[in-house]
Amino acid sequence: MPDRTFLSWPFLEDRHRQLAERLEAWCQQNLPVDHHDVDAACRDLVAMLGRDGWLKPTALDPAKPGPLDVRTLCITRETLARHDGLADFAFAMQGLGTGAITLFGTPDQQRWLEKTRAGQAISAFALSEPRSGSDVANMEMTAVREGGDYLLSGEKTWISNGGIADLYVVFARTGEAPGAKGISAFVVPAETKGLSVAERLEVIAPHPLARLSFDNVRIPASALIGKPGDGFRVAMSVLDVFRSTVGAAALGFARRALDESIKRATERKLFGAPMAELQMVQGHLADMALDVDAAALLIYRAAWTKDMGAARVTREAAMAKLFATDKAQDVIDKAVQLHGGDGVRKGHIIESLYREIRALRIYEGASDVQKVVIARQVMGGA
Repeated sequence: MPDRTFLSWPFLEDRHRQLAERLEAWCQQNLPVDHHDVDAACRDLVAMLGRDGWLKPTALDPAKPGPLDVRTLCITRETLARHDGLADFAFAMQGLGTGAITLFGTPDQQRWLEKTRAGQAISAFALSEPRSGSDVANMEMTAVREGGDYLLSGEKTWISNGGIADLYVVFARTGEAPGAKGISAFVVPAETKGLSVAERLEVIAPHPLARLSFDNVRIPASALIGKPGDGFRVAMSVLDVFRSTVGAAALGFARRALDESIKRATERKLFGAPMAELQMVQGHLADMALDVDAAALLIYRAAWTKDMGAARVTREAAMAKLFATDKAQDVIDKAVQLHGGDGVRKGHIIESLYREIRALRIYEGASDVQKVVIARQVMGGA
């Protein structure tokens, strides 16, 4: 039986506990889905999640504007990840992809949110480039003003939902100032002329990823999100909200690995007794449980702090993302060891978790980048 005691922690309210129970029941009935056709599976998951109301927290309701509930986002990602990594991916990208529109979009741009929250449109966040991943200020893609339009030229890569998205939030250099201060953000519908999928990217845990090409893509000036030159601030504000939810997804993977390992240790016999009686096995399980609880505390602290009205949670979110993703990798590695050959058998849940977790230590700020962020925050506050 999965540990649910964290739901009683003071970071959470009754509405979050009720959400967790309802979503758990939904997951048990609907997940996992067939991953054979990843694009089709993601489309189906977005439609299912939207149909049953689970995508509503990913963006604001234009009819009832208000801040995002980060604790709800974290609980949802943790629960979905524990059942199906692709379901977590489908949910998360609806939020990350529209985060800039939620936080800074015009009323006309926010009409997209009605569709994304209902699962009727798929969104994507197009920030990374072939030569600028962690170093956003080194972005090369340009957006040149021409009358009442902008012309976008360049490439984006490692774009989640690339190839299946209906809209992209795209960041490009508009040149108001050098480096990060000369970047702007735009809403670009997928069918816009000149936007194409240059390459589909295959990774160890299959997700829809692509390299996108922008060949003089013409968009109206009304597609600009915020002000010219605000793109870096827009991107960092979005990541400030969603970074702790990456930790929550890792936490979901880690919880599943721990649950499966406890089951394995109690059911499997070695040397005439259950594995659970071996002190070395007990030591592994203790380390795994400790890492899971510590990660959860950091994640829900960051989410609670943001929900309580903090303007920024850069330090808290970076700590949560770094610790939770790195420790989830450790937890899952121990689970592989406890499962022996089954742990690396293709199709086994532990093998799947082992492939799923690795990317989370890279996207939305790699672990090494998080250390730099934390150090700067600590030194800046000293």
